[in-house]
Amino acid sequence: MRVLRLIAAAILSVATQAARADDTGPAWRASALAMVPAGYVAGTAYRTEGSTGYLAVYPATSNDPKTPASVFAARQTLVAALTPDATRALSAEIKPRSDPDRDDSDFSKLHAELAGKRRTLPDRTEPCSLDAWSIDKDPHGLNVRAEPSTTARVLGTLPPPYRLKLGGAENTPDGGWLTEFRIIGFKKGWFLIEGARPPGKDYEDEKRYPRNAPKPYAGRGWVAASKIGANYANGGTRAGGLFQAPFVDANWMPAQRELGGPIDGDGGPKRLLACSGFWGLVESHDGVRGWWRALYSNQVTNCS
Repeated sequence: MRVLRLIAAAILSVATQAARADDTGPAWRASALAMVPAGYVAGTAYRTEGSTGYLAVYPATSNDPKTPASVFAARQTLVAALTPDATRALSAEIKPRSDPDRDDSDFSKLHAELAGKRRTLPDRTEPCSLDAWSIDKDPHGLNVRAEPSTTARVLGTLPPPYRLKLGGAENTPDGGWLTEFRIIGFKKGWFLIEGARPPGKDYEDEKRYPRNAPKPYAGRGWVAASKIGANYANGGTRAGGLFQAPFVDANWMPAQRELGGPIDGDGGPKRLLACSGFWGLVESHDGVRGWWRALYSNQVTNCS
């Protein structure tokens, strides 16, 4: 509930962030773009101080599922020396960035809490906090493994889509109820999950839910990223597209929903590829690959 309250509070800043994202930025930004080194992608020009400008930059591989960016990693900025009237960049260099996300304080606190839990996760696991579900239709269920490997020991399974035979809810999805869980980590194409719940139990009449309904493995374990899906939730960022890195000042790219129109809190991505903190690296239905903050697993309402 605390996370949901903070997400709701963050929504208040959406209009301001959207206006800032739509703005082309200070005059010096255009000339500074030519000075961004190979291997980096420019984001927002987030500060101008006299004859010095600061341009957010992130590695070009930040939205590659093989080398996804980390919201916990050290950041960098392009520091530009400007003309006296601050209209043009004369020179620039990449430097470490130490200033906080001033418009992102709620999620900065949440990410700091997640960073503190890293020691409770397997070695080199990226801490995450997202809701998701299994999209695997194998009648035997999706294997939950002890390690992020197809050869690792199977701890249990997550049921395939499930539909009550008698008296099911009217809002049952066409394909049946999916098994939901919490993603708590990511490593090399695998998600670390826990807390899986019986498919549809949260939405059906408790008195009618069959005792013999399939029961998922509810402990902690690894599942392949290709078998996982989720819905977009409102994470207090600019809607209608994806970010090149898991930060609100990264380059923003327009993206489409499955049935057309800019992505928002209605529906979900084509694929969920990786995660870092409260961000998910996804591929939209029109093929854009980037980061969206906050994913949800409610199967009967949107998450806007």
